[in-house]
Amino acid sequence: MALAVPAVAFAAPDGQAPTRIGLADAVPAEAPAWMKSGHSLRTEMRQAARRIRAARRARIEREREEAFASLPGGVSQSTLDAIASCESGGNPTAVSSDGSYRGKYQFSFETWASVGGSGDPAAAPEEEQDYRAALLYAQSGSSPWPICG
Repeated sequence: MALAVPAVAFAAPDGQAPTRIGLADAVPAEAPAWMKSGHSLRTEMRQAARRIRAARRARIEREREEAFASLPGGVSQSTLDAIASCESGGNPTAVSSDGSYRGKYQFSFETWASVGGSGDPAAAPEEEQDYRAALLYAQSGSSPWPICG
């Protein structure tokens, strides 16, 4: 917030020494919007923090999408789509009945880790599942998917 100090505060009346100027002499040049709206500083800070967190989440999501945008090993998306359709109906959150195979390509935890994945494959973003399936296909061909590959 900018403060304006009246010019007369600097003038010395009748050639006397200038008067001391204190904070009480300053008046707001223009009050910020949050003061005019009746918000408290705490409310404004919370809203700003929410905006910052939302922008950070959006940036992280955009970076993740960019990181997995191109498929490695020359594997086509149509090949992966056919495998995913057969394995899980294309559902990135699918889990086999016994819980051993997870995600769009029905990865086991071991296979998922072998292509650089961490955590639960079914909880990973679809773009990451596509990327990791392409890595696996580039390494092993269709053999990891004996029925659908």
